[in-house]
Amino acid sequence: MTGLILPALLVVLAEIGARLHGQSDSVAPPSKVILAFVEAIQDGSLMAATRDTLIAAFGGLGVGAAIGLALGVAFGLSRAFDRLMELPVEVLRPIPSVAVIPVALVALGFGYRLEIAIIAFACVWPMLVFTRAAVAGVEPRLLEVARALRLTPWATVAKILVPAALPRIFVAFRLAAGVALIVAVTVEIAVNPQGLGAALMTAAQALRPDLTMAFLVWVGVIGFALNQGLLAAEGRLFKGGRR
Repeated sequence: MTGLILPALLVVLAEIGARLHGQSDSVAPPSKVILAFVEAIQDGSLMAATRDTLIAAFGGLGVGAAIGLALGVAFGLSRAFDRLMELPVEVLRPIPSVAVIPVALVALGFGYRLEIAIIAFACVWPMLVFTRAAVAGVEPRLLEVARALRLTPWATVAKILVPAALPRIFVAFRLAAGVALIVAVTVEIAVNPQGLGAALMTAAQALRPDLTMAFLVWVGVIGFALNQGLLAAEGRLFKGGRR
């Protein structure tokens, strides 16, 4: 509960400051933000925008995480393959996800496909980097056991490597989940006319600072809830995980 003291104090100060400032097209007191939030729930715009953003975010996260996991395992297992792919990976990885928007827009047009593709591009890299390091750091004696048991390569990956590296892979997934939400809202603000990002822009263009802040705070709430849910899952799944 002590963690709520500072946010509550900031809300009170923001309310006082906004009231003293008077009517503004750029600042709204928290009380009006709450009323705008209720209004957005009642007219269905908040839930519709949230649905669109989450569909794109989870779709892109699923695709990007699967690709990053597969490549990370392959790179971690084969040093030769890792060295072969080092230059392409290091050239592509620093490219900002928003820089991919023009290419993806020409190829895919507006809609979920555009957003999912860009989110997947952004999510590949944390999964790949963390998974590669996790697999490469697996205790060599575990691989010796796999060879002694004459496990196939697929069985070695499924029964030895992935379980041993799973705690670090899950951290990568949690990081990628945050990236997915950020990129989803960014793409919607920049170009894709759907979701919470587009709702933010529409509210701002309508000179509704109260509604703009309501959507902005809601994005933060979703991000917080997503992170807390993944932290709780990590604490349950892995001994010593954060709770």
